[in-house]
Amino acid sequence: MKLRILLSLTIFFSLISSLKAQTVIVGKVTDAESGDPIPFASVVIKGTSVGSPTDFDGFYRIEGDAESDTVLVSFIGYETKYKIYQKGITQTINFQLTPEAKSLDDFVVFARKQENPAFAIMRSVIDNKSKNDKRTLDAYEYESYNKIQIDVDNISQQLREKKYMQKITAVLDSIEVIAGEDGKPILPLFISESLSKFYYRDDPRLQKEEIQKTRIKGVAIEDGSLISQIIGSSFQEYNFYQNRMNIVEKEFASPIGDAWRIIYDYELQDSLYLGDEFVYLLEFKPKNDQELAFFGKLWISKADYAIKQIDATMQPTANLNFIDRIKIQQELERTETGAWLPIKSRVLIDASEITKKSAGFLAKFYTSNKNIRVTEPKPTRFFERTVELAEDARLTDEAFWAESRHDKLSDTEVNVMAMIDSLNNIRFVKTWTNILKTVARGYFEVGKLDLGPWPFLFGVNDVEGVRLRLGGRTNENFSTKWQFNGYGAYGFDDERFKYGFGANVILDREKWTTITASYRNDLDQFGIQPDAVTSLSDGSAFLALTQLGNLVRPFRYERYQIEGFRQFSRSFSAALQLKKQNFNPEFDFRYSTDFSRVDAPLASDFETTEATIRLKFARDETFLINDNNRFSLGTLRWPIFLFSYTRGFKTLGGDFDYNKINFGVSQRIKLGFWGVSRYQVNAGHIFDDVPYPLLTSHIGNEQFVYTDIAFNTMNFYEFVSQSFASLRYQHNFEGFVFNRIPLLRKLKWRLVGTGNVLFGGVSQSTLDAQIRTDEGGNDLPFFNVLENGRPFAEVGLGVENIFKVFRVDFIRRLTYLENPGVDRTSIKFSFNLSL
Repeated sequence: MKLRILLSLTIFFSLISSLKAQTVIVGKVTDAESGDPIPFASVVIKGTSVGSPTDFDGFYRIEGDAESDTVLVSFIGYETKYKIYQKGITQTINFQLTPEAKSLDDFVVFARKQENPAFAIMRSVIDNKSKNDKRTLDAYEYESYNKIQIDVDNISQQLREKKYMQKITAVLDSIEVIAGEDGKPILPLFISESLSKFYYRDDPRLQKEEIQKTRIKGVAIEDGSLISQIIGSSFQEYNFYQNRMNIVEKEFASPIGDAWRIIYDYELQDSLYLGDEFVYLLEFKPKNDQELAFFGKLWISKADYAIKQIDATMQPTANLNFIDRIKIQQELERTETGAWLPIKSRVLIDASEITKKSAGFLAKFYTSNKNIRVTEPKPTRFFERTVELAEDARLTDEAFWAESRHDKLSDTEVNVMAMIDSLNNIRFVKTWTNILKTVARGYFEVGKLDLGPWPFLFGVNDVEGVRLRLGGRTNENFSTKWQFNGYGAYGFDDERFKYGFGANVILDREKWTTITASYRNDLDQFGIQPDAVTSLSDGSAFLALTQLGNLVRPFRYERYQIEGFRQFSRSFSAALQLKKQNFNPEFDFRYSTDFSRVDAPLASDFETTEATIRLKFARDETFLINDNNRFSLGTLRWPIFLFSYTRGFKTLGGDFDYNKINFGVSQRIKLGFWGVSRYQVNAGHIFDDVPYPLLTSHIGNEQFVYTDIAFNTMNFYEFVSQSFASLRYQHNFEGFVFNRIPLLRKLKWRLVGTGNVLFGGVSQSTLDAQIRTDEGGNDLPFFNVLENGRPFAEVGLGVENIFKVFRVDFIRRLTYLENPGVDRTSIKFSFNLSL
């Protein structure tokens, strides 16, 4: 009996001893530069198979004993790291991995008769895309939690030693804890959280996000109304089932796109279980070292050949400016209908230092989706607004976020929020953020007023001499419904004041209904105004230059105008404008006061009274509202259609009756690795005989700056039309051509092709109505008319991304070479800052 008891005690204490000797290692693996977790990294005891991959948040746990006393962590794109552990205890060992600077290793090349085993898996992935892609679902919805953090990193020692950086350096020294033992210090600028409901339907393809709550902390961020709309999941969508993914306005090739064999190499690394899912682990890398593509790892479900997990990093030699690294990590989950949706996503964008003495930026995005439901499609009217911000979205407290956020904030993120408050209290930071805001907005904010716009404060031309201008507008601090504006200017040569004022009222933000009234008494130029359906956004630099030096056929005017606008649906909007204006030319001009009489008196001044209706149809256009202003983010796939009709009234104080129509269609077409094309078709017609200032004067360009809104080898006021049709086309090859030329691809230049064609004409009766000589028989300035069936045409070849910011275009004029004073070939320059 005693022997039995003694034996039992021996076995018991032996078991206790063995339990005490069990080794348990837990920890977290993070990026040394960004502080972000590294999911899917391999953590093993060196020389054994004892180990575990990190989860999506970078955590790992290892249980077991081995002869080795070293833990090894490795992951593609990072330097492998080792640490010593103690046996027989539970311990925490964290790792911070440094991204590798070296080029990617080559994959194994198989003999011709032996197929790469990864190819069979990839073919099955491609064959099953149609059932695994979330876009094949009729409709779905989910709750989404999004977190964004923007930091300054890689702060050079030279920058830290600057006198104005001393107070900021003090904050930097206090945040070393953010970086960790092996990491780099960062300076936090911005952090945000948002909670939203996301909805999708397939036919027609529409999506909507209702942002329910947001919290924003940032240096010089005062009002988050605009930012709150862009921090949700709508702007963090990354779908690898697309052939090309739009990231920072560039098209990146997906590793499971239809052109996978052309763009990528693959290697089968392993097969394993992730939870209950058996997966194949593939590594992939681009074949062309300057392709906008990724390297990384794919975990492919054996059951569905769907992406279970993916880690994709932009290859470091890609033809992209100012960006050192883009990293996307996703974990996906199967829905009840078979398609897979991401449940967690993490994106890192690392912007490089512009100079060696400056600093870089880190932008980190995290998205968590839960409560995913495949549903019946909601009606299309439900999707009229792509992003909706709840009225009380910014009214939250810490208790709400502690309960509602999908994941707990890390200690680093808690510290970041506190340190942003410290930075906002530094006077130097306040001063420079105000300066940057003024430059970006064009206005300087003073309480309830915005003073500006500053680019128009000073000008010099041959009519006014030196021109000074002061203006301003009320902002959202004054009213979120009413906005008033005004300006005054004075020319020191003509010794005349110019001025204007106006008011805008927002009647309905849901349907964006506004009424605007304005009055102006000023000086303008004839012959360089865009038509009623042409956007001014691409020609702002060109138009600013035309305000300097010698003005083109200047005229003075007094204008009264009122306009109403309404967005009737997501796709359709309309505007009605009433305008009364006089025309007082500063150049030699005459017109007949009665076209029916040969001996009718001549005059130079006239008045017009007109009504214009403008219609716009853009199927998938997205809008954002910033305080009292709304702006468009453009369309994703569909063209934009514009139509305008103008009626001039002689009975309402005008000197002429006339009818005018304009039509325009434009589109941006993504062509994958071929690049991006843009086209714009415009047409117009004036049905009545009118003086030529009321006809369409096609915009020429005698400046050295290239612009999309002009014909760049046409002289100012060279051609005028009563009827016209034009096509403008531009194709940006990105790196498609030069990336394949060994000597040129190191420069990262990009090729651009352009072509413009214009058909037009003026009826004989309208030509007969024009006055070519004044009362003394002196010739008056006139214009050229395009011949019937003979267009004006020009083609161009350009090189952009020269020193990352310049573009040079060589443009060849093909027709009307016989016109006096024309150049057959022009070289134009432009500033083109692009990624």
